[in-house]
Amino acid sequence: MAVDTPARPTATTSAPAAPGGQTIRRRTFSTRKRPNLLGGLAGWIWLAIIILPIYYIIVTSIRPQADMFSENTLSIPSNPTLNAFGRVFANDFLRYFGNSVFVTTISVAAILAVSLMTAYVVVRSRKRMVKRMFQVFLLGIAIPIQATIIPVFYLILQIGLYDTLWALILPSIAFGIPLSVVILTNFMRDVPAELFEAMKVDGAGEWRTLWSLAMPLTRPAIGTVGIFNALQVWNAFLFPLVLTQSSRNRVMPLALWSFQGQFTIDVPGMLAAVILSVLPILAAYIVGRRQLIAGLTAGFGK
Repeated sequence: MAVDTPARPTATTSAPAAPGGQTIRRRTFSTRKRPNLLGGLAGWIWLAIIILPIYYIIVTSIRPQADMFSENTLSIPSNPTLNAFGRVFANDFLRYFGNSVFVTTISVAAILAVSLMTAYVVVRSRKRMVKRMFQVFLLGIAIPIQATIIPVFYLILQIGLYDTLWALILPSIAFGIPLSVVILTNFMRDVPAELFEAMKVDGAGEWRTLWSLAMPLTRPAIGTVGIFNALQVWNAFLFPLVLTQSSRNRVMPLALWSFQGQFTIDVPGMLAAVILSVLPILAAYIVGRRQLIAGLTAGFGK
C-alpha cells in the first residue's frame, strides 16, 4: 500500500490496533517556538539597571575628588587614580574589616550549630513540647529587629557588654536562629526516615546520626543559611549604631561614616570602601554558589 509523502516533516505514532486488525496512525506536526522578544528586551533592561550602579561605583572610586563635578559621572575618568583606596587603608580600614570578619564568623558559626541541632530535634522528636518550641521559633520570624532595639539595648547595658563586639554578636545570633531553624527543618524533613532508622539499627547514636547523616544531606540548606546570615550580619547597621560607640569597635557599615566631613563627603573614598567591603561576601558566594542555588531550588522538582 502506497503512502503519500507529506509536504513537510512529520512524526507518526502508532496507536493500538483497531478491532478489525488495522493500525491507526496519527500524525504529529512539529511546532517551532517563537522567540519572546518582549521578555528578552525586559531582561536586557533589567540587566542594565543592575549593572549601571556597579559601573558608577567602580568608575567613581578611581576618579579624583577634584574631578567629581567637572566630569560626567558616568564617563571614564580622564585621570584615573587609586588614591581613594590608599585613603581607605590609611583610615583604619583593616581594623574595621577585622571587626566585621570576627563578628560575622562567630555569629554565623553559632547560628549554624544551634539551628542544625534544633532542626534535627524538631524533625526526629515526637514530643509535644518540641512542637511548641518550633512554634516559638516561627513567632520569632514575625518580630522585627527595630521593635526590639530598646529591650536589647537595656539587656546589653545591664550585662556590661555595651561598646564591645560581643554586643553585636549575641543579638545577631538570636535574630538569625528562627529563620535558619525553619529552613533547615523543612529541608531535613525531606530526608527519608528509613535512613535514620538504618543508622539507628547499626547502633549509631543521635550525635553520630546528626554528624554523619543529617549534616551531609542538608549541606545545600546549610550553605544557603550560612550565606544569608553572613549577608545580614556583615551589612547590619542598626545594632552597630546603637550598641557600640568607640572607633575601635566600629564595623564596616559604620566605617563609611569616616569619609563624611562637616561640609564635604569623600565620595571616591566611600565607594572604594564599599568595593573593599563587598569582596569577602562576593568570595563567599563564589565558593558556595552551588550549595546556595541547590538550597534555594530544593523542592521545586517534586
